Amino acid sequence: MNLSNLTPAAGSTFTRKRIGRGTGSGLGGTSTKGHKGQKSRSGYSKKIGFEGGQMPIQRRLPKFGFKNINRVEYKAVNIDTLQIIAESKKLTKIGVADLREAGFLSKTALVKILGKGTLTMKLEVEANGFSKSAEDAIVAAGGTVVKL
Repeated sequence: MNLSNLTPAAGSTFTRKRIGRGTGSGLGGTSTKGHKGQKSRSGYSKKIGFEGGQMPIQRRLPKFGFKNINRVEYKAVNIDTLQIIAESKKLTKIGVADLREAGFLSKTALVKILGKGTLTMKLEVEANGFSKSAEDAIVAAGGTVVKL
């Protein structure tokens, strides 16, 4: 083997289409744009939602719905998840930082504890919100609830 034998891997190189370089190239004449019309002209770019002059669907359909600007979005975490985290890390107090560290929350997310599952450990739980059933289950297990 020497340098004269080296070739690129099959399929790793290709030659680009040289459009508009004469009829002999097979890509001359209309340069793959067909004949006449707006789309064959230079500088053509179709507007988003353009439907050939027909009234576009975003203008045919009426506006609807409502976006509440005061909505507060919570990430839901169930008490069975708290049980698993507390057992694996041997915790007695679980806060937002612990949930973030465990990968359940993003940096800015607010957390709400929900009541699915059972809790057998006595835990002090800190969160932004609690459902009534989750609060009852934590207190019944001997733990405490701290709303942030």
